[in-house]
Amino acid sequence: MSRRRAIAVAAGATLAATTGIQSARAAVPAGAIRIERVRTAFQEHRYRTPYKFGGVPVDRATILDVEIDCVGADGRPVTGSGSMPLGNVWSFPTRTLPYDVTLGAMKGLAGRIEAIVAGCTEAAHPLELARILEPEFAKAAAEESAARGLAEPIPPLAVLVTASAFDAALHDAGGKALGRSAFLTLTPDLIGHDLSRYLGDDFRNENLQDSIRPAPAPRVPLFHSVGGADPVHESEIKEKLDDGLPQALADWIRFNGLERIKIKLQGEDLAWDIERTLAIDSVARATKPDTNWKYCADFNERCPNVEYVLEYLRKVEEKSPACFAAIEYVEQPTSRNLRALPRVDMHAANKLRPIVVDEGLVDLESLLEARALGYTGLALKACKGQSHSVLFAAAARKYGMFLTVQDLTCPGAALIHSAGIAAWVPGTAGLEANARQYMPEANKPWEEKLPGLFKITDGCLHTDCLAGRPGLGAV
Repeated sequence: MSRRRAIAVAAGATLAATTGIQSARAAVPAGAIRIERVRTAFQEHRYRTPYKFGGVPVDRATILDVEIDCVGADGRPVTGSGSMPLGNVWSFPTRTLPYDVTLGAMKGLAGRIEAIVAGCTEAAHPLELARILEPEFAKAAAEESAARGLAEPIPPLAVLVTASAFDAALHDAGGKALGRSAFLTLTPDLIGHDLSRYLGDDFRNENLQDSIRPAPAPRVPLFHSVGGADPVHESEIKEKLDDGLPQALADWIRFNGLERIKIKLQGEDLAWDIERTLAIDSVARATKPDTNWKYCADFNERCPNVEYVLEYLRKVEEKSPACFAAIEYVEQPTSRNLRALPRVDMHAANKLRPIVVDEGLVDLESLLEARALGYTGLALKACKGQSHSVLFAAAARKYGMFLTVQDLTCPGAALIHSAGIAAWVPGTAGLEANARQYMPEANKPWEEKLPGLFKITDGCLHTDCLAGRPGLGAV
């Protein structure tokens, strides 16, 4: 049996088991689309300056662009578009495989996913298509890993990142087919199911649309990233760049009107982490003294234990109560492997600040695991898929969790995907959007199309420009 036929049979069996209908095609919801053709392409970009996080400097990106021709429930053809950096350093961390090997594996997986998506004959809502296709993507990752003889197989997070541009393209097509934002296509009548199908019995009879704003927030605060090697003071600049953009933190604050900062920390040198945080706070307050500064302390999994986090927070508070008060949340301080032994419980830390799960969040099971360990917030990311983002948003709403949106140095259309999540999901703290720092050339073609998202002057992305735009709003 061909893979195309196998997917169709599996999809039909899944729907039949759930609805009691012998043929899945007997009841097609109004939000359904059918895939006709898939096209992919890659862009290569060098960073303006290296971005150091998790102890590793990154100086380049490969972006996957996807277009999917579909037919809506009314028979009208539409084309959905998706885009995402593959982000192999972040999603496929390894000490044994070089950069080109992990990137090559993800590009190879993208080719397999393209064939799988093109082979899907099911007519369904994009959320349901994601549910049908994700198990196939996991199998494809195992096949790609085996074919390449990888010493470490492609991990689940890298599978999500590779698949995310395809998922975005499907949601984009689904919204366009209905002539509305993809964020306004999430009612049970359009999906064909309530939330319990995706998040379990706790969500029976619940409507995903209730977790989305009726219109995008007009503004979303921008979190400016200070990487581990980025100059805080002018004296730390090693090589002056003559491209019209800032380098030192104070110049960035003035240039973009910043009020939020994401601080990349080491998690291996407590004194450095404390002094780095205090230095950034000092520059921020001296540059813009009448600002309600907010910071994210991001350790990228590097802390050895919760005691490190506690000591960091206590020492910062001891040295500068104002700086401590400005730390809005702490992001993924310890290993993404939430089941690693010994277990790292965050309940003591969450009494001081929200503790946000990021790299460790890949599915509903990991979300529940994180909550049990004391994580009180989560980072939504377009690079984990539009489907996952809206479902995680609904789960966070029900469980009363802190929400923020992060990107993957996303330029162009990928930034629009991220900005849409931050604007349409209520209660998000803000959006990290750092391609303007590290890949500004990739944003250039978009600056005149959507200046509110790509030309920052008051510390915010002006997301009101997304209102009324069909699909995910990029085209």
